[in-house]
Amino acid sequence: MQRANAPAHMTAPVPLVHRSRSLDPYENLALEHELAACVRPGEWLLFLWRNERTVVVGRNQNAWAECDVRALEADGGRLARRQSGGGAVFHDAGNLNFTFVTSLADYDLSRNLDVVRAAVASFGLDARVSGRNDVTVEGSKFSGNAFFRSHGVQVHHGTLMVGVQVDQLARYLRPDLRKLQAKGIASVRSRVVNLAELDARITVESLAGALVAAFERAAGASAVPFPCERLDPSALDEARDRFSSWEWRLGAVRPFTDAIEERFEWGVVEFRLNVVCGVVDAVQVYSDALDAAFVERMVRSLQGARYDARELDGALASVPCEDGVHVRMIEDCRVLFGARV
Repeated sequence: MQRANAPAHMTAPVPLVHRSRSLDPYENLALEHELAACVRPGEWLLFLWRNERTVVVGRNQNAWAECDVRALEADGGRLARRQSGGGAVFHDAGNLNFTFVTSLADYDLSRNLDVVRAAVASFGLDARVSGRNDVTVEGSKFSGNAFFRSHGVQVHHGTLMVGVQVDQLARYLRPDLRKLQAKGIASVRSRVVNLAELDARITVESLAGALVAAFERAAGASAVPFPCERLDPSALDEARDRFSSWEWRLGAVRPFTDAIEERFEWGVVEFRLNVVCGVVDAVQVYSDALDAAFVERMVRSLQGARYDARELDGALASVPCEDGVHVRMIEDCRVLFGARV
């Protein structure tokens, strides 16, 4: 990935601006993807967007290891997966997201970050780049950045915490307490701060305006609206379907193993689920239950099911029971999987 400064003699590309009015993460990720496909050489796009109650994981992360998916969805939130790497982030309407898109030849990471720093500096705050392309004020992070290439262009996007509900961030973005052995990229937690806490003048709208102004200064020209006639509605719909699909959000994950263990009146049981592409590929069980054959029957029902509380519950519910003990074992394990997955 090109991250070096561009040559000093390089002419700034034509600045284009687009802002999404949607708070739907799948619509916004689809729009970002299609905008990137439409940016031409010699153009520099600034795309501004927001999501409502969403956890966005990086391309190579295990969502279950990064996020309390069950709590998020129970609260009406949504899990999304972006095209770039990096760690998991929480979005709500108090978070302003930005995306810069240019051709590979025009890409200049320092210029992009200078736009962000200049926008924040217009409120009298000294923003600095640190760590893995985080942007901080007085050592506290308010912006994380990530990158990917698509359609022959370089995409640089990031977050700007203006008035994020930090209690929800802490509720959803936390390591899973289960013995989940995930192969993927783990998030690095940092001390965070809302810009509105540092200066009451900073709102989503005022910061968006400051970003556009800094963008225009960096480009040396007034920004023009992105020509939306370039966008293909059918391609946008197709992209949204892909970003919202279970296969992309949860199936596109490296193999991992989850160990789910509990003690019941009828015995101790530990299920070890090997999950491949979001589907239970194999199950091992350790139990001191007297009816070992029935435990094995439960194991067989789980193989081939999606790693999803509802699917696993349905698989267990389909197991034939011969007596009241079997019924109790199934009910206990259904509650167990419903609470742990």
